[in-house]
Amino acid sequence: MEMDHWKSALFNWVYFMFQFGKQHIENLFSDLQDGRRLLDLLEGLTGQKLPKEKGSTRVHALNNVNKALRVLQKNNVDLVNIGSTDIVDGNHKLTLGLIWNIILHWQVKNVMKNIMAGLQQTNSEKILLSWVRQSTRNYPQVNVINFTTSWSDGLALNALIHSHRPDLFDWNSVLRQQSATQRLEHAFNIAKCQLGIEKLLDPEGWYISGLPRFLV
Repeated sequence: MEMDHWKSALFNWVYFMFQFGKQHIENLFSDLQDGRRLLDLLEGLTGQKLPKEKGSTRVHALNNVNKALRVLQKNNVDLVNIGSTDIVDGNHKLTLGLIWNIILHWQVKNVMKNIMAGLQQTNSEKILLSWVRQSTRNYPQVNVINFTTSWSDGLALNALIHSHRPDLFDWNSVLRQQSATQRLEHAFNIAKCQLGIEKLLDPEGWYISGLPRFLV
């Protein structure tokens, strides 16, 4: 169940990245196997033109994926135990791991690089956890100690938003929400409508999974 929800979340992120381009994603695994869309994705993230192999054989696919992996290595993206054959063969877990590491690098590390440099820390997960704890320290009902169970009741996500934009909603109204799913739905709706943050995972998925521990 957890894996299914995170397949959906990572697919939604990739789909969102392609929604304004010529290429589209229908299947997260098969569409990345020839390496073309993976290079397209990296073109958008790096701003560099990345030529692709014109053929459609396995060799061409491996060459495309290898080129993508070299770009990722050049940008210091973690690729431990992920090789070109894993992506070309459609290995689900390692393909998800690759996408997650891309998200972690461009959506988390780049945003938090100044904080990380100031603390002389390169572990983005620890930095992110520290930032969340600091942001929610004034909410006694919230105690974030991990990226799984600490988020399942919906309070942490709402508190994180409220700590930075208290004008968007009344915190006490969140406490009165009847269920964790309702609180999560509230946070996702506020994030999308007021902050322009895309909803990549449904409340049920967040309630079950938290962040993707199977990839950490």
